[in-house]
Amino acid sequence: MLKISKYNRQNAVNYALEYALKRNPKYHDYSNEGGNCANYISQCILAGAPQMNTSQNGWFYFSPANTSISWANVEPFFNFATTNLGEGFFASKSTLEACEIGDIIQLKFKNKPNFSHSLIITKINTRTPNGIIVCANTNDTLNKPLSHYLYAQMRVLHILGYRTQI
Repeated sequence: MLKISKYNRQNAVNYALEYALKRNPKYHDYSNEGGNCANYISQCILAGAPQMNTSQNGWFYFSPANTSISWANVEPFFNFATTNLGEGFFASKSTLEACEIGDIIQLKFKNKPNFSHSLIITKINTRTPNGIIVCANTNDTLNKPLSHYLYAQMRVLHILGYRTQI
């Protein structure tokens, strides 16, 4: 049986702010291997939803050699988040108008076939690209407006909570 718990948005944001411009030495840095953004976002989510999913198609990190594809890759992260019915966090696709701090924004850039960058919302002044404030890794970003990015498409992942085994 699974118990649903509330996502601690402030814990996720606090982690995001602490590690936006540096790396947590407990985790591998993927900056030179395609990017660190999804790895950083996964760490932020784990700070607010402290339950991994260790199933074969889960979401987990134990070491660089024992990490799920959804932990450190943008599209698999989205797929896990929006389809997970087991342990760990779960999310739904949302909009800027409904976003909250601790939610995730993913960006698709011009001439790229897929979404390839993930950001975490750390502050909301207004629910517009100028008023949504984000942090990210790879090209380290601390509290910049979403409008700082030149993107072709964006999507919002609203974190709904997380499940643990009872």
